[in-house]
Amino acid sequence: MSLLEKFENKEKYTFEEAVKLYDLELFELAQLANKIREEKHGKKTYFNINRHINPTNICKDVCQFCAYSASRKNPHQYTMSHEEIMEAVENSVKHGIKEVHVVSAHNPHTGLQWYLDIFRKIKEKHPDIHIKALTAAEVHFLSEEYNLSYEEMIQKMIENGVDSMPGGGAEIFDEQVRKRICGGKVKSDQWLQIHRLWHKAGHESNATMLFGHVESREHRIDHMLRLRKLQEETGGFNAFIPLVYQRENNYLKVKEFLTGQEILKTMAISRILLDNIENIKAYWVTSTTKLALLAQEFGANDLDGTIEKESIQSAAGANSANGIALESFVDLIKNSGFIPVERDSVYNEIKVW
Repeated sequence: MSLLEKFENKEKYTFEEAVKLYDLELFELAQLANKIREEKHGKKTYFNINRHINPTNICKDVCQFCAYSASRKNPHQYTMSHEEIMEAVENSVKHGIKEVHVVSAHNPHTGLQWYLDIFRKIKEKHPDIHIKALTAAEVHFLSEEYNLSYEEMIQKMIENGVDSMPGGGAEIFDEQVRKRICGGKVKSDQWLQIHRLWHKAGHESNATMLFGHVESREHRIDHMLRLRKLQEETGGFNAFIPLVYQRENNYLKVKEFLTGQEILKTMAISRILLDNIENIKAYWVTSTTKLALLAQEFGANDLDGTIEKESIQSAAGANSANGIALESFVDLIKNSGFIPVERDSVYNEIKVW
């Protein structure tokens, strides 16, 4: 049975068949991915009004792909005070944010309580703000630092106001690749287990994949299929986010950057393989705004959000430091032929623009 016949019959692809999807023509993949997109979402493209806060860049781990950590090429160490974080939240609330996205480095000096206290302060002052915080990599780091089980960490997060988990730290699940790009960080099975436990605690999360560095197509497919398997078990992922590697100011020294065609093929294949994850996010921060808009034709139905301020990807060359104005975001989606829909963090529709 051909790849196209299996698609039409809604049959699962084997690993080998999934890898062969890359051999299809670009626009053939686009047609398949767009068919799933339209079945699920029509012409709607989701976004939210959110604020990224990256409280500290001091990191215990040494990831070769990271330009954000202050431990190597970046000499400018910082750790925000709770007052500075709350001031950032207050300013963003005036702009109508619905979500605060709190992700940062693995700082051995700030302490677990430092995180829990700021989550609680945000939630007490702004109970309607959704807190998306702590990647599985951060959860693993803090659990080791404080000799806590993953279950205990998750319970503390929930008790102090964390509503959902971001998908960071997944990178590429293959352990040989991880050894090269992020040795010492959370392992793939641990990442999956943390999300499994988070889902079983009744909460949702995102999943990511960092691609375009030293991984192969086979590694990407393996990564997606592992996520598909966990989603079959828990149903807790609300979005998959293929993150395009940013090549400036880090130690990987990747010479050949991905073509736009390879990025779009990967977006489309993720939509085809992960039909049990409702949303595919073209994160404009890593893919560029133009490519993210084009990705709407390749299965992506979400462009993340306005962000306001972003430090991690912009340190590696992304043009995202100051976000995108709401009006511009809406116009970009409309002008690309899609319907902008403001959503909350778990994909309830707030407003059709």
